[in-house]
Amino acid sequence: MNNENLFAALKVAFPSDWDSVAIEADWTYSWRDMDHATAQVANLLDSLQLPAGARVAAQVDKSVEALVLYLATLRAGYVFLPLNTAYQKTEIEYFIGNATPAVVVCTPQNFGWVSPIAFKAGTQSVFTLGADRTGSLLERAAHCSTEHTVAVRGADDLAAILYTSGTTGRSKGAMLSHGNLLSNALVLKEYWGWKPDDVLLHVLPIFHVHGLFVAVHGAMLAGCKMIWCAQFNPQRVLEKLPQATVFMGVPTLYVRLLAEAGLNAEVTRNMRLFISGSAPLLIATFNEWTARTGHTILERYGMSETIMLTSNPYQGERRGSTVGFPLPRVDVRVQKDDADGGTACAVGEIGGIQVRGPNVFSGYWQMPEKTKEEFTADGFFKTGDVGMVDADGYVHIVGRSKDLIISGGYNVYPAEIEGVINALAGVAESAVVGVPDADFGEVGVALVIAQAGAVLEPTAILQTLKSTLANFKVPKRCHIVTELPRNAMGKVQKNVLRAQYATQPPIHNEPMKQ
Repeated sequence: MNNENLFAALKVAFPSDWDSVAIEADWTYSWRDMDHATAQVANLLDSLQLPAGARVAAQVDKSVEALVLYLATLRAGYVFLPLNTAYQKTEIEYFIGNATPAVVVCTPQNFGWVSPIAFKAGTQSVFTLGADRTGSLLERAAHCSTEHTVAVRGADDLAAILYTSGTTGRSKGAMLSHGNLLSNALVLKEYWGWKPDDVLLHVLPIFHVHGLFVAVHGAMLAGCKMIWCAQFNPQRVLEKLPQATVFMGVPTLYVRLLAEAGLNAEVTRNMRLFISGSAPLLIATFNEWTARTGHTILERYGMSETIMLTSNPYQGERRGSTVGFPLPRVDVRVQKDDADGGTACAVGEIGGIQVRGPNVFSGYWQMPEKTKEEFTADGFFKTGDVGMVDADGYVHIVGRSKDLIISGGYNVYPAEIEGVINALAGVAESAVVGVPDADFGEVGVALVIAQAGAVLEPTAILQTLKSTLANFKVPKRCHIVTELPRNAMGKVQKNVLRAQYATQPPIHNEPMKQ
């Protein structure tokens, strides 16, 4: 039987010299090191006698060992569940309770509160993994063999679950198969011209699609070296750029690099490709980057549910404020009503973006009804994004039908935040909207109505949110208002709020203008 395990494809792509450098970080890792380390962790997982399809959840700091855990999970044939390191207790309780992972790996400092949550949900084993190569996971794995036979898996077998929030605030687990991940990685390898002598400067987190799948899979399928940065530091990036050829970032990273006087054509002389995604890139940033470096950023479009969908061309005109063309084997269409039986939009006409292809996920974990709602009868996934295709075939994303805020490359769903605010003492109602921000792309603004007789303090509200939610979800501004603009049906008009607060400074107490 042909083994369609993603790890098998990645291992086949290792260069012939296994002692050459695979990853340069605080320590140097050869391809042989990566093979042996993933084998040891895979053997540890196998020794636990986990049930078929068992989930392995990880909320750990970025490190090469954290990447090893992901690869080892694939190698052993289990399902990887990456969790944002910013998630707090309430959020982790939901994810672990919903996915019921057999194994949970957390940082040593979080073991005290993560382990009770995990064991209560039925988790079999909880390990720790520190960014400094410490923790019980590595201690246990060190006793395991460095030889391991890659588990046989089919293209449709589940490889990973990525949680992506919905407008109800209830997170959904997007189920991605080995075939989803490999098909997309192979397309991007060809489309972006990956080659063995490339060097990827990896600065992204590895708990979402961009850093874990797009960046890592691309480099590994090319058998090329990665320079690994645990965190984004603009000075560190400028120091390493002359040694690299490929860089991937969210718009915020490009904005911060442009703020550095040392960014110029000389520093980027060996680069062949700068890629931006996960949030809209302002045209001013796009143009300034070209002026400063001589390189044109390649923008692309993807989602947790689909991995990459479109890309500006590697060879050809890269147009700012567009996400390029549909990738090979990916069907993209724009529908007037974004529903079954909908009518296709004409060139330049705005509608709901729908997609289909081997990269598109199979559905949401334990949510068959929600899955059914999100697919059309002919198999297209309704992205929830609104856009259009111009006369030259470039795809433009013009908005998001579900009021999604993308701040610093992270998805923020207003309904989740509103639910937390509305539960606070003295709050009658709230609305959260996203407004443009030069650094983060967008930031949240909370508008809060107090109950009769209650006195609310914006700073206190934001402080409470910081102790409850991941920091990237917390609005940057809070205003106490007397009412919210509504339409004839009583629905809050968030478009009015976005327009009103787009350019306003954070004045905390004011009446709502009609």
